Amino acid sequence: MAAWTSRFLLLRVPCFAALRTRGASESPVLALGCVRTLKNTTWFEEHLTEDNQKYMRKSINEEYRRQTAEKLNPLKDEPWPRHEWTEGSRRVGLVAVKLGMVPVWTKAGERHVVTMLQVTDMAPLFQCCGWRSGWIVVSGWLCVSLSFCWLQRSEETMEMFRIAGVPPKQKVTTFKVSDNAIIKPGTPLYAAHFRPGQFVDITAKTIGKGFQGVMKRYGFRGQPASHGHTKTHRRPGASGPGGDPAKVFKGKKMPGQMGNYFDTAHGLKVWRVNTKSNVLYVHGSVPGHKNCLLKVRDTILPRRSSSLLNPPFPTFFSEEEGDLEEDLYDQDMFVYSEPSLTLAE
Repeated sequence: MAAWTSRFLLLRVPCFAALRTRGASESPVLALGCVRTLKNTTWFEEHLTEDNQKYMRKSINEEYRRQTAEKLNPLKDEPWPRHEWTEGSRRVGLVAVKLGMVPVWTKAGERHVVTMLQVTDMAPLFQCCGWRSGWIVVSGWLCVSLSFCWLQRSEETMEMFRIAGVPPKQKVTTFKVSDNAIIKPGTPLYAAHFRPGQFVDITAKTIGKGFQGVMKRYGFRGQPASHGHTKTHRRPGASGPGGDPAKVFKGKKMPGQMGNYFDTAHGLKVWRVNTKSNVLYVHGSVPGHKNCLLKVRDTILPRRSSSLLNPPFPTFFSEEEGDLEEDLYDQDMFVYSEPSLTLAE
């Protein structure tokens, strides 16, 4: 893989200045020069065959598992004490991958569109410093998701993963949790962390549309196509008063960058949870493109936060709660495996 780079040189060159006395004097000055160079960077698998690439990846994963096993794994120690769920507790969230959208039906025959979110290789990393938010003492948890190749990370980052006892991850993000919801580093997190009927908030980066006009960005009607209008059909028109206050107010809707910013969808209902594939079925659409990473956490809406009074706290532990059913459905959702009509004699 090749890339163009630039080198800046600071040179001392002579300068000739003509004086009024028809004489010339030579004085050195500093000049800045730029030289473009071609930098070649080679990946570890760039010049290998397909069979050798598979062998290298397999051997790399085995070597890292051995190195991780030699380190102190937090899960080998005694478990941390757990607390009961109380009103106002804030649990850790999940990092999921957006798969796509599918339709579902309720028992009343209503059709809804849901988004499929898959949770893969989630685990807490370590606890950040705490701060006070209102009446709740909140701490920050760094959670990681999606395994990644360890050759593409620095040694300092790899040491952080080894201390936590988890393989290297692609995404590292932070969640605010209360003190009674702290989880031991290295504990695996599953999609069963959320249950059907619960409402969640989802944060992701929206799809970037580039620089767009007001008609596409804000849905302006535009100006007439005829009757004296020339080259102003898609323009916004007047942007503000001219006499008083003689300025354009802040926040005026104008052309500009559309999309490519972080947005949060609040109060989305969880219709279904697939515990085998760790897939969440969330009501409606969520920000971001397909296969993007997004954050899923308990909703902060006051009218929706009490939807599930006894969630898995601080998270779902498969060793204690046992194996759940493959699919968990909301009580109002129609299940295809169940009969829709019953005949009575």
